[in-house]
Amino acid sequence: MAAAEDYDTAAAVAVFHQSRAGVCGLVQSGVNTIPPLFLMPTSPSPWSPTTTAFAIPAVDLSLPRRDTVALVRAAACSCGFFHVINHGVPAGIVDSAVSAVRAFHEQPRAVRSAFYSIEPVGGAVTYSTIPIAPQQGAPLLPWRDTLRVRFGPGEPDLGRLPAACRDVLQEYQRSLTAFGKEMAGLLSEALGVGTERLERAMQVEGWLMACHYYPPCPEPERVVGSLEHTDPSLFTVLAQDGVGGLQVRHDDGEWVDVVPVTGAFLVNIGDLLKVVSNDELKSVEHRVVIKSTQDARVSIALFFNPGKRENSDRFGPLPELVTAEKPARYRSFTVPEFMSSRREYGHNRSSIDLFKVSSC
Repeated sequence: MAAAEDYDTAAAVAVFHQSRAGVCGLVQSGVNTIPPLFLMPTSPSPWSPTTTAFAIPAVDLSLPRRDTVALVRAAACSCGFFHVINHGVPAGIVDSAVSAVRAFHEQPRAVRSAFYSIEPVGGAVTYSTIPIAPQQGAPLLPWRDTLRVRFGPGEPDLGRLPAACRDVLQEYQRSLTAFGKEMAGLLSEALGVGTERLERAMQVEGWLMACHYYPPCPEPERVVGSLEHTDPSLFTVLAQDGVGGLQVRHDDGEWVDVVPVTGAFLVNIGDLLKVVSNDELKSVEHRVVIKSTQDARVSIALFFNPGKRENSDRFGPLPELVTAEKPARYRSFTVPEFMSSRREYGHNRSSIDLFKVSSC
């Protein structure tokens, strides 16, 4: 559905943000038709039904280390996504974090609007409906509100974190830091370069958290929760409720549902790790569709990235993974250079294509 010629989209976006209500505010107001800012411009719906029988692999951390490493390698090399069970993070900490995120987003508009901000305040906290990067065939806004928190580097001011979830999210981030270090070691072993190699090369840190809330929608097939994209991170750890909506693109190009697994984390490989692994590991496109007219979906993504991010810190394929038979697929680059390209070229394009060696 195309916007009418006299529809001022820029003004409409400005008015939406000025309301400081987010998508949740629309739902709480009783809206029963989708505002043009959120409409997919194509018809019929781009969300084709998923028919492929496909199960996301599971990695059990209670198995012997050798078996766990083999499972991680198989999953990371094949589909780039895997559930992790018996991960050691207490269920109460995870459940409390998801519940706290839901509770914050479902507060009355007057309470939430005090935190609404497009730009980070104090460099650490943002709560808003994050616009979609301009591109052909996409709506201007997703059907999603997001509380984003940056826990580092240094000691950012987290005082603006809503009191309703401040302590819970800080405890969750601390708990997942140890899990992230363990996962970095497993991925490093899976590449055959030793447990500490990724940590020595990059100082893996889980500083950026995105707490997403996807409200129920009266016409879910006409909106997007998240456009198709790959993550720019080394890897991402996701906790989610049981509503569902996440989909990954299978090898045959078909979209398949990622069915939530109770008590499991979902880990996916990001573009940076795909580069560092010299294409041994897969960074796979994924998206979020809205599944329900009644139930909201909540997820918490913690992105693990290099702690080293000065201009002197350059990243490319690990030398141990470059051979005569498989030369380096990418040139080296800095984290600021990589993230700049990501911002410039938009949400649904894998920025690593810009760093490929021309012979590839």
